[in-house]
Amino acid sequence: MEEDKDWQEALEELESSNEKIGGKFTSEIEELKKNEENDWQALKKLISEIDHLKKEEMPEDFKDKYLRTLAELENVRKRMQKEKQESLRFAIDNAVSEFLPVIDNFENALKFASSASEELKNWASGFQMILSQFKEVLHNHGVVAFHSVGNKFDPHFHEAVEIVESDTSEDGIILEEFAKGYKSAFRTIRPAQVKVSRKVQSTQEDLDLKQKENEHVQ
Repeated sequence: MEEDKDWQEALEELESSNEKIGGKFTSEIEELKKNEENDWQALKKLISEIDHLKKEEMPEDFKDKYLRTLAELENVRKRMQKEKQESLRFAIDNAVSEFLPVIDNFENALKFASSASEELKNWASGFQMILSQFKEVLHNHGVVAFHSVGNKFDPHFHEAVEIVESDTSEDGIILEEFAKGYKSAFRTIRPAQVKVSRKVQSTQEDLDLKQKENEHVQ
């Protein structure tokens, strides 16, 4: 019968598993063989006990290798997830940067709206709404403009397009902003284009003249 064939195959597999753990369940298996009826429940119980014993008797070095492999797989998974997130952020930042010149043009054009005719002011109102929607999209992706005038020049955030000597400002102070800078939480999307001060260097002739003026006053 088909069932008897399955039973014999199951017993053979059980005996093979039992040999791998030193024959600890030989007597129980012999009892199963002597039974007139196929006791599948008892066989499944023996299989479960043998599997449990196999796990308990797993060599320590194998356990260590197994645990290390699991840890390495988890690290790989985390690294791949991090790289995927970073790639996605860079893709979003790069796409956003292409809209910045458009936003600049909107802002520059709307500066003159207050002095335009009523008809143009109505048009400007609609463009102002579009500009606000652009900025809202940037904000939703964590991209914001940053203030530069009056701050110290920082090459990570600023691009100096003009340097002027000044005797009223410290070295490296931003005097004017030609184009806004934008940044995300992770990097600078576009550095601000700025005018930077450079302190006037006094020559020896200037120092001598200043000294004479002080002596004259005294």
